[in-house]
Amino acid sequence: MAIKVTVWNEDSLAETAEAVRKVHPEGLNGTLAGIFRGNEGFEVRTACLADADAGLSDEMLEDTDVLIWWGHCKHHLVPDEAVTRVQRQVLRGMGLIVLHSGHESKIMQRLLGTQCSLRWHEMNERERLFVVEPAHPIMKGVPPYFELEGEEMYGERFDIPAPDALLAIGWYETGEVFRSACCFNRGYGKLFYFQPGHETLRSYYNENVRKIILNAAAWAARDRSMDRPLHSEFAEPLEAKRG
Repeated sequence: MAIKVTVWNEDSLAETAEAVRKVHPEGLNGTLAGIFRGNEGFEVRTACLADADAGLSDEMLEDTDVLIWWGHCKHHLVPDEAVTRVQRQVLRGMGLIVLHSGHESKIMQRLLGTQCSLRWHEMNERERLFVVEPAHPIMKGVPPYFELEGEEMYGERFDIPAPDALLAIGWYETGEVFRSACCFNRGYGKLFYFQPGHETLRSYYNENVRKIILNAAAWAARDRSMDRPLHSEFAEPLEAKRG
């Protein structure tokens, strides 16, 4: 059965800035969805903030195995009730992949319980990403390190709880370092944060970035057999009380 991927972005194609469309002619949603198109085992669709229910309806989320989230300037416009719907589905087992500036999204802050703030500057500088857990499924087929010719710098301290798994560290030519690929378990769901992806740069065309996102979707995909209620339930005693 195909893994159902929904790519969510705060901007529709019509709202996408011209500088972004020069790099991503179909918008970021189009570029990210293109990672999955033609790959057997995935079905992909896109949604955005301007859609009904902020593009995050109960029906759509229930039918999603992995939600990919890209946001930047409109975090505050995402309705709290939509964030609650996403949180509920993650706890039930839906995978969540948060990319780049989505680190300060309401959903990532809600699930991690911190501000998820960091240090940054935008100088279009070279980044080298080092894989620190090569045996992890997300890093399958990825070389020990690879470079991006231009990226926005994200630096420590990154205000997140200690990841359940730290998969890669980014180094920038200005000397900064960053925890660039982090895994978390929340309820029955899996969350993966991946740093590359400034909207006016070409990181999402990089072979290794695309491979990591593809692998992450397979790793995080909802296991329907693990769908459980989120409330506590009465349990009959397994054995009769003695005496």
